[in-house]
Amino acid sequence: LAVAWRYQDNSAQFQGRLQEALQLKPDHAPALIELARFKGTQRDVDGALAMLDGLLAKDAANVDALALRGDLLLYGKNDAVRALDAYRASVAAKPTFELGQGGVVRALMSLNQLDEAAKALDKLMPQLPQTLYLKTRLAHQKGDYATARNHAQQMLKVTPDSPAALEIAGAVEYQLGSLAQAESMLARAVQATPELRVARHTLVLTYLRTGQVDRALAALPPGLSAGSSDVDMLSLAGQVYMVKGEVDQAQRYFARASSLDPTDPAKRTSLAMTQLMAGKTDMALGALQDIAAGDVGVVADLALINAHMQRREADKALNAINALEKKRANDPMPLQLRGRALLMRNDRAGARAAFERALSIEPSYFEAVAALTRLDLTERKPQDAQKRLEALVAREPGNGAALLALADVRTANGASGQEVADTLRKAIEVSPTDKAARVRLIDHHLRRNDPKAALAVAQAAVAAQPGVPELVDALGRAQLAGGEYNQALSTFSQLASLMPNSPLSQLRVASVHVAKRDRPAAVAAFRKALQAQPNLWAAQRSLTDLLLQTDQGAQALTLAKSVQQQQPRDVAGFLLEGDVHASAKRWSEAVAAYQAGMRLGAVPELAVNMHAALSAAGKSAEAQQVGAAWIKAHPEDTTMLLYLGDRALADKRLPDAQRHYEQVIALQPTNALALNNLAWVAGELGREDAVALAERANAAAPNQPAFMDTLAVLLSGKNQHARAVELQKQVVQLQPNTPVFKLNLAKIQIKAGDKAAARALLDELGAQGERSGLQAEIEALRKSI
Repeated sequence: LAVAWRYQDNSAQFQGRLQEALQLKPDHAPALIELARFKGTQRDVDGALAMLDGLLAKDAANVDALALRGDLLLYGKNDAVRALDAYRASVAAKPTFELGQGGVVRALMSLNQLDEAAKALDKLMPQLPQTLYLKTRLAHQKGDYATARNHAQQMLKVTPDSPAALEIAGAVEYQLGSLAQAESMLARAVQATPELRVARHTLVLTYLRTGQVDRALAALPPGLSAGSSDVDMLSLAGQVYMVKGEVDQAQRYFARASSLDPTDPAKRTSLAMTQLMAGKTDMALGALQDIAAGDVGVVADLALINAHMQRREADKALNAINALEKKRANDPMPLQLRGRALLMRNDRAGARAAFERALSIEPSYFEAVAALTRLDLTERKPQDAQKRLEALVAREPGNGAALLALADVRTANGASGQEVADTLRKAIEVSPTDKAARVRLIDHHLRRNDPKAALAVAQAAVAAQPGVPELVDALGRAQLAGGEYNQALSTFSQLASLMPNSPLSQLRVASVHVAKRDRPAAVAAFRKALQAQPNLWAAQRSLTDLLLQTDQGAQALTLAKSVQQQQPRDVAGFLLEGDVHASAKRWSEAVAAYQAGMRLGAVPELAVNMHAALSAAGKSAEAQQVGAAWIKAHPEDTTMLLYLGDRALADKRLPDAQRHYEQVIALQPTNALALNNLAWVAGELGREDAVALAERANAAAPNQPAFMDTLAVLLSGKNQHARAVELQKQVVQLQPNTPVFKLNLAKIQIKAGDKAAARALLDELGAQGERSGLQAEIEALRKSI
């Protein structure tokens, strides 16, 4: 019974039944072996070996004890010599003992005595799963990957779902360059048995080789940090973060990996990394360059390239990449790094060529495709980006990363919500274990104000992958969007149990209380989030806003000051302080706080708020100077332009608003807000393209009631009444509690000649009294019909 419970991973039942067995017979050998095995799983290898030694002192021919002793020595102590002795003793006691025979082969392979291992393997029954597995491993270790594949295929016919079989078979396919097959096998192995180290390591390498950097990042071991002791995984993590472009994080992993690696080049790399961290830059970079030149490995090369990237020394990084390319001539990664370094030099043509060369080596290298897609979008060629991804999906219909990117590009190109959703569903279909695809589909429905569809996807996602924090979070957000507040609170409580040290669950709980207008409960939740992470900006900002809404300005100011003390070199505390003063109309104090923040960092929100504070204080000339200076210093940033456009629109300075919005659209052709507002201004100014602009806004951000309302009003102005009425009815259906949308529908119906429908709607609005805030206009319309 204990063994049966062990196979079901029920530790409590296993230990209970095992103790019952030992109470009945304290020296029962099978129970003692199980107890020793359990000690080994708990990392008490010495205790397990001592127990087996005691058992073997009484029964030296106990083959199960001998085999387990061999396993503990081989895998727990890394002592292949003594393990081989134990396995051979088990075979001597029982010549047909398969576990012992297999152990002999594994120990010989660990000692790299491959010819001896092959002889020992010949003694095993040829079609046993263990024999096929060991034949695959032996051929893999010899570098005979074609033979290894043949053995692996036979093995998988017998044990198609074995994680160990999938692990070695996937490793073989990786070596043979069959990356799609390797990814499938290794992902299944890791999903079934997350602790399979070789499977996980090779899966990350496969994702890197194919340029799926986000997946490589997600496939790293949970909880891996720069303080870990797994040299290979730390080095691999450094590569992942480096390719992703997070050079600071990559540098931390490279430094730790180098300090642990026992080989001489890595020890020298470790010293160089330590010097680099200590600010002895020239000395460190020189040492890394020497090590990279004399070492066949690439850790020093990558650390050197990363260091130059970190310092934005593009030319020096390119020189280091030249050396790496010589070591990795058929690897697309150096070319990917070359493209990034060239982009740092603003050489788009050279970068594009490097990314295309990477694809000539590995056509499925997704990071290069993604980089080329980003270049297409930067160069305002969205259709080229879409065609590039569609061609990749046509060639590789199972490429989930390409489908996700295609969904993004189709959204940017104004595709229908249904087309985008279908693309995301296909991504889920081809990668059912990819939580990112499910979250993206949920978010897609939420952005389209369709909480019912979002909830259905979220419920299916949690059912398919229970206990995944991202999916539980998405379910809670869908419930919140649908007004299911109690269910959302329950779901976010579950999220808290899954992520006990994360403030996210309390942020989500606070959002529910805000929606319920329970401000005291929301304040309490935000404070709990700050207890978990004192410098969490989202909680600091939201808590400040809530305190101001509840007339607790003194507490809000205290919070702002505490943020400044916690983060003296960050703008956050000064932004909060300025907002607190602005809410109390202490304009000079607000401006002083914003200016103090601007001295620490150029943040758009600080500039906008300073402009607003100066304008409110009657200092229009100074405000204009702030706006002009920001736009000149940050010509690619649209924040100030949008803000100035909105101010001009509010002040009915329509030509000024038009100019600012057009500047935004020149920089961001699919900026839905700017397109919508420009459409409204264009309508007021009598421009012929007003409707076309509103259509573009709705294509860029579909199913947004405010944008649909603008289009409907403009259509009505062009006497396209039928379409206008139908569209405005959709708006009211999406947001039935927004009076202005119903009022606009009544106006459109009046223009369309349907006075009866308009009168009914106006009567409904009139019954709300002053709550609507539109009573005078409602009464005027009622009298007019």
